[in-house]
Amino acid sequence: MSTNPNRTVGGPGHHAGMNTFTIVPTAAYSLRESAEFGFGGRSADRFDGVMRVAFCLDGYHTQVGVELRQDRAGVHGVVHGANAGELPAVRDQVARFLSLDHDASGFVDVGRRDPVIASLQEVAPGLLPPLFYSPYEAAVWSVISARRPAQQMAEVRRRLSEAHGRVFELAGRQLAALPTPAQLIDIREFPGLTPEKVHRLHAIAHKTLTGYLDTERLRHIGPDATTADMQHLKGIGPFYASLITIRAVGFTDVPPADEPMLRDLVTQLYRLPVPCSRETFLQISEAWRPYQTWAAVLIRAAASRLGQSGAVPRPAASASRTPG
Repeated sequence: MSTNPNRTVGGPGHHAGMNTFTIVPTAAYSLRESAEFGFGGRSADRFDGVMRVAFCLDGYHTQVGVELRQDRAGVHGVVHGANAGELPAVRDQVARFLSLDHDASGFVDVGRRDPVIASLQEVAPGLLPPLFYSPYEAAVWSVISARRPAQQMAEVRRRLSEAHGRVFELAGRQLAALPTPAQLIDIREFPGLTPEKVHRLHAIAHKTLTGYLDTERLRHIGPDATTADMQHLKGIGPFYASLITIRAVGFTDVPPADEPMLRDLVTQLYRLPVPCSRETFLQISEAWRPYQTWAAVLIRAAASRLGQSGAVPRPAASASRTPG
């Protein structure tokens, strides 16, 4: 699905000495859902009305921090660490990793076609997939977290960012952004990272500086070529290559058919008589187009809420026709 050229996105502004912008969602959206998602090495802190983010700005030469708040007028950002000329890039990147850079109005239609998705939308209104801040940050996280407990390596990532990245004061809390590629290359060793992981991080940093991980390049070549390209990075296998493709670049219509946990949930939600195969998943997900990625994330994130709410989805018609 292409970016909606008619989306309503407010331009950057300047308020009380602060650089600001506003993004107006095209459909139901909940900043709380994004803030509490806890995805991509970010902590799922209790939402206090502010989503705090700190990241390497596209181009990967500097970092910014942003305080995000939502009201009826839209999602408002207060930007730290950027000059006025960088505000459009900050706004566009925030819109991308909140999945607000696409026209989401058609996602409601997916629920009209598929009662299971409709039930999930009802118990998780406004949940759109939060992404990694960039393909670079997804690749770095993939190397750091490989074969290690995610919570433990999220702490390593936090300490690495505080020691070698950039720390921002955001709405009364400190938050560190990941080192830029140039900063990463200067790191020779770090507690919690093996020499091999440091070597792989250096390789990713060098490739990033060539434009290899620029979002626009990856969007241009498409999801299949992106997944293939990512596997040329040392330490990135098929699983992490798909992670970067699906959860960092911002493609909305790539079905993650090879995720066993997701297929288990589809088996349960669609009341399939046998475990959901890859082929069955792809048949069911046809009804989700052009939001197959979004629907899959919604299933993963909200399936457990159906039992809590008492909502029981009716099996989609497609499920009864695809038994194995």
